[in-house]
Amino acid sequence: MPASRLITTYAPERPEAVVLLLHGGAARPGRTAVHPAQLSVLRMVPLARRIARAGRGRVAVLRLLNSHRGWDTTHTPIDDVAWAIGQVRERYGDLPVGLVGHSLGGRAALLAGSLDGVRAVVALNPWVYPTDRADLAGRRVLVVHGTDDRVADPERARVVAEAIGETTDVDFVPVEGGKHAMLSQGAVFERLATDFVLGATDPAS
Repeated sequence: MPASRLITTYAPERPEAVVLLLHGGAARPGRTAVHPAQLSVLRMVPLARRIARAGRGRVAVLRLLNSHRGWDTTHTPIDDVAWAIGQVRERYGDLPVGLVGHSLGGRAALLAGSLDGVRAVVALNPWVYPTDRADLAGRRVLVVHGTDDRVADPERARVVAEAIGETTDVDFVPVEGGKHAMLSQGAVFERLATDFVLGATDPAS
């Protein structure tokens, strides 16, 4: 099976926190490997750069490339996130971690948010099942969903956000006219995610 990979967007010498970006991408036959040039991966590049700039040298920003596309029952993106957090610990020690994911990456962020060290979770247009549940007590959580998303159902995301909100505070922000690819309203999604994850991973907060 292809291996998970981390791509460094920015790595200050002494970071105070780490933000890990998680891409989406539908499954393909034969457990297709993730390619760095696929659109679902490239979609996270501008956001990673924005977080790095706004972090002003305080935050390391990494993009995770999953071991394969999609989600199956034997090895899910949650396993890839767990691997990535282990790598973060080896590189940077015990720093607060923020997860920012889009589509299936948003689902992975929500369901992996209970892993040790995760301080903040941002899910952008998450593709979820309404039965998805996670105990994210002690984490700060933001779900942002475009009202015109025809790939990932905003109401499913709202149901999951409300369920997770039973154990922690969850902000659910609709983006009017926003679609799944976050193109027409990209600046709105990026600003909301950046401000939230930097604030929530600030050790002084």
